[in-house]
Amino acid sequence: MVLPNLCQAAFTVLRQIEPILVLEQLGSTLFDTALQMVVKDQCANATYPETHLSREDSQQKAMSDFYMTYNLIIQLTPILPALLLARLGDRGWRRAPIVVPLSGYLLSRIALLLVVIFRLPLEVMFGAAVLFGLSGGFCAYWPGVMTLASIGSTETDRSKVMMRVELLYGAAGLVGSLASGHLFLLYGSSLGHGTILLTVSALLHLLSLIHSIVLLQVKQVSKKEPEENSQLPSHASSNVAVEAPAGINMVNVALLFAAAVLYGSAVGGAVEILAVFVMKQPLSWNATQVGYGNAAGSMIFLTSFLGVIVFRRCVSDVMLILIGMLSFASGIYFMSFVTATYMFYLARSLNLFALIPMPTIRSLLSQQVPASSCGITLTSLQLALKFAGLAYIPAFTKIYQRTLDWFPGFVFTLSSIFTVLGMIPISIVGCRSPQRRQYERIQGD
Repeated sequence: MVLPNLCQAAFTVLRQIEPILVLEQLGSTLFDTALQMVVKDQCANATYPETHLSREDSQQKAMSDFYMTYNLIIQLTPILPALLLARLGDRGWRRAPIVVPLSGYLLSRIALLLVVIFRLPLEVMFGAAVLFGLSGGFCAYWPGVMTLASIGSTETDRSKVMMRVELLYGAAGLVGSLASGHLFLLYGSSLGHGTILLTVSALLHLLSLIHSIVLLQVKQVSKKEPEENSQLPSHASSNVAVEAPAGINMVNVALLFAAAVLYGSAVGGAVEILAVFVMKQPLSWNATQVGYGNAAGSMIFLTSFLGVIVFRRCVSDVMLILIGMLSFASGIYFMSFVTATYMFYLARSLNLFALIPMPTIRSLLSQQVPASSCGITLTSLQLALKFAGLAYIPAFTKIYQRTLDWFPGFVFTLSSIFTVLGMIPISIVGCRSPQRRQYERIQGD
């Protein structure tokens, strides 16, 4: 009797979104390490005679130019496909925003595997990035995951389910990153380093795609809850507004948009350069160290999750955002002066809560608009972040290339400054919120 119950429970778990999430993130972390090492190897002999750069600086310029173009393609091409997939999902095709992007993930992983096996030029990955973007990419996949998690849970359990998804995402990234460097050093026959790593990555994405087509169940829980419960001011002290307002608070929306764009630009620009920065002297990381470095980045998912659990009991959402921004600003500023691997991990340890701000900003944003406008508001924020990438990706890349010879870490200082600027509109939202709550209490009385 116990065995059938266990089998039924296991089958129920397999039909949820979490196994797909874990398989995809494991495959993605393996791919990220492989891409970094392949880019480093293929850019090793890059030369720029007219600029009189040293060999290492030429390699850094070639790597940063590749990532600039690659990331711009990934930022821009998913916008329309993601909107179309989101519309399909809202019309009842809930698995479309999961299945289609996963096919793009698989194709891009296979493309890098072919680059390694057949010694193809690195520019092939630009075509792979286009295919990835046209499938919707992360821009469609992540909202699709969150939508399935959301509609499959009750309103009271929703935040818990969301946090569990984030936790699994970070844990899978941590495990995959730790293993990726060691797998990269394995090779089969004469195919070279990275073939086994990329083969495993492609297989994991194939499994996640098959799982999403065959096993994934779309379960929708009724939203209706007792009216008394929906009006209870739970966590009233930690939110700007407990209930969704009748109208749109345009001032708070604009301030939250500004904070999100500034912080997103700071994080995106710094992370893009960080992948190149660790390859140059004095760090000069190998594949194993790259994997461990990526694992340190994934660890931030776990520490940010724990930070929300601990701090949410005693501080407001605005303070949560400020804590996360301060964590990132201090860590990335220290990264400017990193000259040894242990210093890199010290800087990363200051980023413990760096992933708190963006989800909390989205939560606050949803509280400033009616429920009927929540979807379009959050989608608009995502598009604003995408278009911001048009500015910060080339800007950070060119600044890094211009400062290579005198202060390579200058872009991280710049990122820290952008983060501090992003704290200003959030602080204004915090100053506005107590007045609003007091006014609502007077009206209620």
